[in-house]
Amino acid sequence: MSKGYENTIDIKPSKRQLDWAQNDYYGMVSFSMGTFTGKQVGDGYAVPDTFAPEDIDTDEWAKLASKSGMSGLLITAKSYDGFCIWQTESTDYSVKNSSWMNGGGDVVGMLAESCRKYGLKFGINMTVWDRHEPAFRQGNGYNGIFKKQIEELLTNYGELFEVRIDDACGENMTFEFDYKGVFTLIRKLQPNAVISYCGPDVRWVGNDRGFTRKEEWSVIPAYYRRNEDGTLNAPSKKTKSNEMILDLGSRKAVKRDSEFVWYPCEVNVNMRDHAFYLKDDNYSVKTKDKLHRLYLSTIGSNSAFLLNISPDKRGHIFDTDSQILTSFGHDLKVMFGYNLLKESSVSASSFVSELYSADNIISDDTERFWRAGANDKKPELIIKLNGKDMFDKVVIREHIANGQHVEKFKVFVLNSGKWTLFGKGTVIGNKCIIANKPAETDSIKIVFEKYRGFIEISSVIIN
Repeated sequence: MSKGYENTIDIKPSKRQLDWAQNDYYGMVSFSMGTFTGKQVGDGYAVPDTFAPEDIDTDEWAKLASKSGMSGLLITAKSYDGFCIWQTESTDYSVKNSSWMNGGGDVVGMLAESCRKYGLKFGINMTVWDRHEPAFRQGNGYNGIFKKQIEELLTNYGELFEVRIDDACGENMTFEFDYKGVFTLIRKLQPNAVISYCGPDVRWVGNDRGFTRKEEWSVIPAYYRRNEDGTLNAPSKKTKSNEMILDLGSRKAVKRDSEFVWYPCEVNVNMRDHAFYLKDDNYSVKTKDKLHRLYLSTIGSNSAFLLNISPDKRGHIFDTDSQILTSFGHDLKVMFGYNLLKESSVSASSFVSELYSADNIISDDTERFWRAGANDKKPELIIKLNGKDMFDKVVIREHIANGQHVEKFKVFVLNSGKWTLFGKGTVIGNKCIIANKPAETDSIKIVFEKYRGFIEISSVIIN
């Protein structure tokens, strides 16, 4: 069998992965026992009555997420302390046994309804580690308990776009977690949802600080992924993809490998220093400028951006967080709301046929794309604007339904009859954003200097 990057050329996403890729900026809500104990990793001994929100407003959470530009929200339904914030039959450690709403409260159900109200997709985050449940330490029936919880969450709250299974654990597990059984159950109950973090669809970047790789490939060696049956292909010398290995997909990284999978990256970041609300974290709320940088370094580098927000003990978002997120959402509309390309003409150095001409990159139809000719070693796109205009961002998307191929490209602007460099990039994948100081021109050229197999570009946006 041949080895190296040639084998990556025909690797494509599944339908669910392709649909998920349209949700490149979404949020996660951390609101549970840790909000009230102040412990990010609780011990599982706080009594249920400790969970006592005064004035919870999940509509506020969903409305803010929508205003900030998010496409959806996940909820951490159970964290490491084992406390469940929905009406579960699997354990007595839940809102069902708290005084809040006389034991009838259901945070998961409330947020699911709020997401529908504000047009957001909804998802679930679950931790495997459970510091309350004795069966976890004894290895006696915990898999059955966990699958019961998954069944409840995936049955009672409508369609989910993502199920995030966090298998990080701070103690030795005395049993073998049933990945296969959990994955099979998710596929049965929510076939359109991606399974992320440790699942077979979407991988964790490897840190929660927003640190990203220089090149983020969606096509990586198969041994980095946990399979549908829960097994790992990694030889003993290999590490998992959720460790921060700096190079997963370059030609150098894959030159000795022969089997590859489509395994895109999700970058999770807390709005504050910690996941659960702490008053002492009020100073650490990320500024709007920091969110801008994170947006460009994640979404702009072929990754999804998952931002965790932390309601306070009242069940409200702290004013500072709310104001920053609202302003950030406004800026996103201004920054990406208008495409100069819509009033431009486009030509290319080559195309395989009229069906795949350069004009397709202007279309809103995601099924249309430009494909360069087979013998074009350095394909070019030439964009002629409708008169001189100013821009500071170029957003490029590959037609990832047919894979990821671009390795190196440059963007030029025409000034005084000469092409000058505006910016350059490496991988594109789902989306690459090249941002620089504003440039004024009437002509833009994109040169694709290195690629694998062929090039297919679905859209270019000039802002």
